Amino acid sequence: MVASEFVSELRHRYGIEFKDLAILDEAFTHSSYVNEHQNMGLRDNERLEFLGDAVLEITVSDYLYRHYPTLPEGKLTRMRAAIVQTRSFSMFSKEAHFDRYVRLGKGEEAAGARSRLTLLEDLFEAFNGALYLDQGREANVKFAEQVIFPHIAAGEFDANLDHKTALQEFVQQDGEVKIEYQLLSENGPAHARQFKVDVVVDGQVLGTGVGKNKKAAEQDAAHNALTTLRQAPSAGSASTGS
Repeated sequence: MVASEFVSELRHRYGIEFKDLAILDEAFTHSSYVNEHQNMGLRDNERLEFLGDAVLEITVSDYLYRHYPTLPEGKLTRMRAAIVQTRSFSMFSKEAHFDRYVRLGKGEEAAGARSRLTLLEDLFEAFNGALYLDQGREANVKFAEQVIFPHIAAGEFDANLDHKTALQEFVQQDGEVKIEYQLLSENGPAHARQFKVDVVVDGQVLGTGVGKNKKAAEQDAAHNALTTLRQAPSAGSASTGS
């Protein structure tokens, strides 16, 4: 069975208490372990991976749809693709310490599979599949709020977005709003200049950014302003509070 310390960690870190520990056990059982213990009648986590992949896609899609109300379909799709992929899921899996508890066959263990990105991705999907079966999709959303959504809100997956345009679209949902970028400082030698810029919306400073040129600093300021606005209780509104 899954280690008791993992059950305790899930409870204390994420508020998750599985009703059916057998399905949690299945989520953390790799096919190599099953193959080496065929007399135990175990099931590997591959079917749960399939389910968890679908659950995570709808969970992330729903979040993006609600928190990026002005982004067109193409950009939403690109953002989702950046989140629902091996590198991201393996990172989330490791942050949640899932790598410590997966049951592997001796050969896979010796080959270093515990740190293999694709295995960690599969493990993250399997866990979410098990969580869905045990407690329903709301539990997946609550888990994502702690593990996935903070990374999205921090802007880790929107590197290809035009933050200035996104900010303009966000604050102007209900009408025209004046947006200004004010240069605060320009420092450093000619080969390593650093610009500092404020973005001011209807007279209110919403974000400060830095960059190697004014354009980059403005994008950084817009990104920081967007992050603040999206994390605010009234994130669904275009109001700046001014």
